Amino acid sequence: MGVVVTDAEVTLADVLSLRLAIGEPLAEGTELVLRHRTTGVERDVLLGSPGARAREATLAISLAPLELATGRWDAYLRRDGRRGRLRSVDPGFSLDHLDAYALCKRTLAYRAYRTRNGYLALKVSDAEPVAEVRAIWFREGRFEVTGLLAYTGLEDDDTRHEAVLTLDRRQTGAHLSATATVQGVRYHAAVSLVDVLAADPEGASGSGTWEPALEVEGVPTALRLGARLDDVDGKRRRLHYPSAKVDGVLVKPCYTADDELRIEVGG
Repeated sequence: MGVVVTDAEVTLADVLSLRLAIGEPLAEGTELVLRHRTTGVERDVLLGSPGARAREATLAISLAPLELATGRWDAYLRRDGRRGRLRSVDPGFSLDHLDAYALCKRTLAYRAYRTRNGYLALKVSDAEPVAEVRAIWFREGRFEVTGLLAYTGLEDDDTRHEAVLTLDRRQTGAHLSATATVQGVRYHAAVSLVDVLAADPEGASGSGTWEPALEVEGVPTALRLGARLDDVDGKRRRLHYPSAKVDGVLVKPCYTADDELRIEVGG
């Protein structure tokens, strides 16, 4: 159909905004089809004709009324019973935009992106409040983490909120907490690695996997630490942080298959 997406973005109002380079006007009756990659369920939107012949066209499609399930949706154009996948040259990634998008309290998050083969697709995910991880390091015997509070509805301003970093080991019920700093939606938290080792009741080595979370004043639920506001999939395999040794015990951060942060202690 000679149509290529040159700019794709989901606005703060959950509207899919597309700029198209076109070889000819979109004919009346042209549809945008979104197909769920796992289930094959489809949603279609009638585009009509933008009118006069032009080399570019813009589209704005409200996503909420389409009731898209979580997962990945591939985009097609359909006309006269024929359809083809919608090509895209826009990588669809802006960290600043994702940060701004995550400031609003939402139940679903939508993101437009370009697939590895160069086609337009949408990623739809649950948008429960989380503590997004931006940096991790070991310094002066401490584990430190900074990031952004996402989907909480808190204002990105200078307001300080009381906060606590907690670490829990489900297998034994061990628990540890430390004071954290939250200003607006930006947070910094640190915990002594010696305290982490000492907190496990099963032995002096403190071996096990710890689940960090952030409890913040004004947010009703504890926020799990994770990293989802980026374009890196499969962080457990692809991201490897430096480890530290405390009294001969190895300590290292890692991610789960769901991109949640964990702290592994011992072997």
